[in-house]
Amino acid sequence: MTTVGKLALGMMGRLRPKPVAGDAPATISLPPAAHTGGLPLMEALSRRHSAREFAPDPLPLPLLSGLLWAAYGVNRPDGGRTAPSALNAQEVDVYVALPGGAYRYDAAEHALHLISATDVRRVTGYQDFVDDAALDLVFVADSRFSLIPGHSRESYASVAAGAICQNVYLFSAVNGLATVIRAWIDRDAIAKALELTRHQHVLLSQTVGYPKRRRAGRA
Repeated sequence: MTTVGKLALGMMGRLRPKPVAGDAPATISLPPAAHTGGLPLMEALSRRHSAREFAPDPLPLPLLSGLLWAAYGVNRPDGGRTAPSALNAQEVDVYVALPGGAYRYDAAEHALHLISATDVRRVTGYQDFVDDAALDLVFVADSRFSLIPGHSRESYASVAAGAICQNVYLFSAVNGLATVIRAWIDRDAIAKALELTRHQHVLLSQTVGYPKRRRAGRA
């Protein structure tokens, strides 16, 4: 769907997910993520960049597992995560929009739990490339956490989401993936598609996938 078409539907409150082909499993158990290897940090930082052209190829499950663990997985026995949060409130949830359904990432179980058996990707942003990329991540803050003062919760959660985004950028740089963070989104449409409660607030979206291969020009 074009950006103009999405904007028009958004203005009418009619931006909706697509149905999925086939059955959406209730739970996707992810294989253990590799916690070693990869590029040196400075080399990964030198390769970090935003991309806006994506191939439609799905990510293999081991690669998806590594991506989600790097983003916001558990990296300590006490439940600490790969990205920080104020007072360790862990108030940000990561949702994954796949062609076969929308899922919430459960870091403790390292698994995906089905939220909606629909293809939510095109709802996650106005840009046309979000429709067909391998996946779109949505970062959602849960305001029910009482550890953070009410007037500071949104800014604290946004900082935490930014740290998660950077983890995704670095993982993508190391593994030859394309990614871009996006704030130009229809938050109401996303909330409806993900069946969020009034305590949950959409912060940002991030598209991830293989880079689009350019066809070689004729000689």
